[in-house]
Amino acid sequence: MRELVTLIGWVAGIQGGLGIAGRFFGDHPWGLLQQWWDVPTPGYVALAVVGAVLAVHGETAELRARTGR
Repeated sequence: MRELVTLIGWVAGIQGGLGIAGRFFGDHPWGLLQQWWDVPTPGYVALAVVGAVLAVHGETAELRARTGR
């Protein structure tokens, strides 16, 4: 389950980052989400933040599991 949460976090963070970068450096968001939905820029920011939180949580849980804590 930790691996799934970590993977979802990384994918969500990358998609959010690509959406923000595309809006900032281009004329439309980059990534896969823009092909299905029209997500506003604050939505991409929220997606990047939630993705980062999930990825960090999953990575630290794996580290704690390896050290035995």
